[in-house]
Amino acid sequence: MTATFVLIPGAGGDTWFWHRLVAELEGRGHRAVPVELPAADESAGLAAYADTVVAAIGDRSPVVLVAQSMGGLTAPLVCDRVPVDLLVLVNGMIPRPGETGGEWWTATGQGDAAAAYLRELGLPAELDDDGTYFHDVPADVVAAAKEQPLAQSGRPFEDPWPLARWPDVPTRLVAGREDRLFPLEFQRRIAADRLGLDVDVIPGGHLVALSRPAALADRLEDYVRSM
Repeated sequence: MTATFVLIPGAGGDTWFWHRLVAELEGRGHRAVPVELPAADESAGLAAYADTVVAAIGDRSPVVLVAQSMGGLTAPLVCDRVPVDLLVLVNGMIPRPGETGGEWWTATGQGDAAAAYLRELGLPAELDDDGTYFHDVPADVVAAAKEQPLAQSGRPFEDPWPLARWPDVPTRLVAGREDRLFPLEFQRRIAADRLGLDVDVIPGGHLVALSRPAALADRLEDYVRSM
């Protein structure tokens, strides 16, 4: 079954983040639509992010909406406005009604969970970006990533999440086994607590679309086959 995957990036909002997954999906005969978010716009909140994704979807159908990390704040808003066959969060933030993205970190205990996981690995409690995000990403991809003009406004983190409940759309959660920002057991706890769901585990850290695009594409194809 051929699918259209609409890809929402995390912080930074850049389509480049998805380029390895786009190549993988298109090589398998699917359509992939990475979305460029207004991440550098200090006036753009969650509503503007959702508007951007809705415009990118247009009249495409059926749609599998895939959201990375911070994209989990936006993707459900899109599902509330346009037909989506499946929603997939990849190491995603799962908000509660009325909770801001800024509040999410403390409300979920992310900081303590990440620090505990780093202690288990024998690593410092605080890491730089290389240690947090790029530890499993190929060196040439890391070098290219650092050439990207990425910026992220704090504005979307100020908006209370506006939905009264999670949208009535089939939802799947993908977690990277080696994610150092959102550790696996942390993701399992939040998924169970907030959605009553478990996560599907694949190898890789927080940026699995860059580090393990084939493994992520395999998982996405599994979901499409079961639709």
